[in-house]
Amino acid sequence: MKFESQLLKGVAPVVVLEILSAGRMYGYELTQAIEQRSGEILTLGKGTLYPLLYNLEAKKLIEGRWQAAKTGRKRRYYSITSKGKDELARQKAQLKELTTGLNLVLGGALSLA
Repeated sequence: MKFESQLLKGVAPVVVLEILSAGRMYGYELTQAIEQRSGEILTLGKGTLYPLLYNLEAKKLIEGRWQAAKTGRKRRYYSITSKGKDELARQKAQLKELTTGLNLVLGGALSLA
């Protein structure tokens, strides 16, 4: 199912922060992890992912560092900051509350683990 871009745009930052809370990753690796963990429901293309990463970095929610890979190629690895962890907790609490409200309206059809 294709999601409306505005709907995905709203949850993409919390998805990226959640994935990075497990450990640092570079862009392509992050995209793959999002697809895998979401059962291939959520996908972020380069045109969405990199502006989002730059935005999260500007807000100091993540930090990026260049590092040479084993192949010798340089990659930018991103990791969540303490401020990012606080923001992630706040966003998750809001999403749980939103899910509760939507369940009341839709008759209990949603769940958020």
